[in-house]
Amino acid sequence: MKPQLQVISSNHVFLSAEKPDVPATLVIKDGRIAAILPREAIAQFAQQASQPESDTPVVYDALDNFICPGFHDSHQHVFHAALFPSKLACEYAGTSEQDCVEHMVAFAQTRPQTGWLVSHGWREALWTPRIVPTKASLDKAFPDRPVAMYSGDAHTLWVNSCGLRELGITNDTQPPAGGSFDRDESGELTGVIREAAGMKYVARILSSFATNELKEIYTSYFAKLNAMGVTSVCDMALSLIAGADGINPEVYEALGADDKLNVRVHMFPTLTDDLSNLETLQARCQTPLLRAPGFKQFFDGVSSQHTAWCSEPYRNPRCPHDVGRPTIAPERMHELVLKAAKAGHGVRIHTIGDEAVAQALSIFEEAHKRYGAPKQGCFTMEHIEDIDPANIARFAAAGVVASMQPPHITIDITQAARDLGEKRAARMWPFDQMEQQGVTMAFGTDAPVVPPTSMDVLYTACARKTPTTHEPDGGWYPEHALGRVAAIKAYSYGSACAVGRSHELGTLQEGQYADLVVWDTNLVSCKDDQLQQAHAKMTAVQGRIVFEA
Repeated sequence: MKPQLQVISSNHVFLSAEKPDVPATLVIKDGRIAAILPREAIAQFAQQASQPESDTPVVYDALDNFICPGFHDSHQHVFHAALFPSKLACEYAGTSEQDCVEHMVAFAQTRPQTGWLVSHGWREALWTPRIVPTKASLDKAFPDRPVAMYSGDAHTLWVNSCGLRELGITNDTQPPAGGSFDRDESGELTGVIREAAGMKYVARILSSFATNELKEIYTSYFAKLNAMGVTSVCDMALSLIAGADGINPEVYEALGADDKLNVRVHMFPTLTDDLSNLETLQARCQTPLLRAPGFKQFFDGVSSQHTAWCSEPYRNPRCPHDVGRPTIAPERMHELVLKAAKAGHGVRIHTIGDEAVAQALSIFEEAHKRYGAPKQGCFTMEHIEDIDPANIARFAAAGVVASMQPPHITIDITQAARDLGEKRAARMWPFDQMEQQGVTMAFGTDAPVVPPTSMDVLYTACARKTPTTHEPDGGWYPEHALGRVAAIKAYSYGSACAVGRSHELGTLQEGQYADLVVWDTNLVSCKDDQLQQAHAKMTAVQGRIVFEA
């Protein structure tokens, strides 16, 4: 049984964005904050706790340490984030195609069975030379065992010939809508599978892992999140296709039954015509720790692969009038969202290019006008990397949350200008303008696209620098940097808004769940370069201590 907090107190408590650094004592009852008392009140509780009863709940005096709401990662793909890296798969970006193949050869020694070998992380834009890989290099190393190598942006799958056979893919196979197969000049499959096609087939590959194996890696992953102050996650569908979204509710239910679900989970399955895809989950999962607040769907891809949908051509076009493309026709997205909204369901849409952002806003504006706010969840847009500044105010007016991942800025700080041009790069991830215009922002990581490291989220939002090399000097378009209080708010309260639970999550106020973290560093007042040296000393979910340093 995890220890239960009764009282926690500090000279520095982030109650909310309005009271970001105050002395306070929090009284906790039944997992919620029952009262907020003056700092001095800790003395009487400490005296009671010193009595010899063996079952006395925990009274925690954090002294000058900083207490804030638990961080809520608003966008993760939990299965993949837990899988990469684990003993079941490997995580590796590599320096070249051959380097990745050689790394997989070494990993194969740890998995001597005959099943799939799986990895994640390669990005040809970071390789020397920058070439798209093919099955040929994998076939030389693995002629008889299926191999699947998932790209770092999670939009492309690279498999060998054995893998293609295992998946039943031939030269005559047609990719699903929104996806494609790369082919060479002779029309032969190269082994590279993109967008919806990659998502469909990677789901089939990963379904081969047993539930007991998954429980083990999920438990380990959640412990890692707790140690970084993360108390809630949104588990987002990673596919256009229902049933291939990578969400595993049975694993969460099994962990909950074992009292091992140490992170609050919100599931967002794929939006289709069949609303029972979500409604069945909602009927099954209505505990405080496990919910299914809404749907997820993709409107475009990523700008690094020229699949993000833009209003103007890419600076380095790969075809005439290269503006990317919608993964779903706008009229089809309109039909799906309005149907879900009419039934009271929240919808979250992947939008990276400025045209995808503008079109999704129009759909949500109509849904909001017709049906109001969803009964569960919220209308939310994911990523929003490029946006016409004139469209920013539309978010607040339509009640749309902007779910963004600050570490995406620094994956490759040269990519935006290279593909979109300096003018568009200069307006990307405009955190400052969103804050000024009253947009509710929700922060997360998109793990495993980037690591789920909580302090990297705050650092990149506030410093606009890479979390490893701390470049560029002065920050990447630093005029868009966010203040510390606003960043913490987005990473807690904003994410609670995205799941429709701001009335019980995201702040430390009376009636809220006691999801909180004690830090050895004041996250409001410390310098940017001190953020990544901050460490959690204790993390609690619903008043239960799930991590203690």
